[in-house]
Amino acid sequence: MHVRPMNEAYAREITQWKYEAPYELYNLQGEEEEVQELLHYSCVFEEDELIGFFCTGGFAQVHLGHEEGVYPNTDEIIDIGLGLKPEWTGQGFGREFLSFIIQHLQKKENPKAFRLTVAGFNERAIKLYRHLGFQAVTLFRANDIPFLVMIKMIGSESEISSL
Repeated sequence: MHVRPMNEAYAREITQWKYEAPYELYNLQGEEEEVQELLHYSCVFEEDELIGFFCTGGFAQVHLGHEEGVYPNTDEIIDIGLGLKPEWTGQGFGREFLSFIIQHLQKKENPKAFRLTVAGFNERAIKLYRHLGFQAVTLFRANDIPFLVMIKMIGSESEISSL
């Protein structure tokens, strides 16, 4: 796998990806605003195929979570948002995909922790995140959907208070 910068063609391709129920929450509409936001993301390729994307910082956070105070301001935690091409989901590839992103960001940023926000119904992702060492630290609701905030400490600070 390798990372490439996002461009408009990749962003438009991603807006056409369609996830089956119950994951349709992650479907985009192809609107220009979505394309412009995706331009702040990075692409992940397997050989020459665009298989996923990721973002960091505020782009990886659920906006309504700020009102709930679930994102304390710290430079030591990197928020990660990610998406895997629908054809690649549910096949056990998520572990390799997320591990690759974490390793890429560790080399680039050297954070003390990573943080993810995941919809509470997404049991498949939650199981993967826990398997990779993320622990749930808080829960909030946005538009009647529960979201878990999960953190993975890096290095010696592996203990965190969790739900």
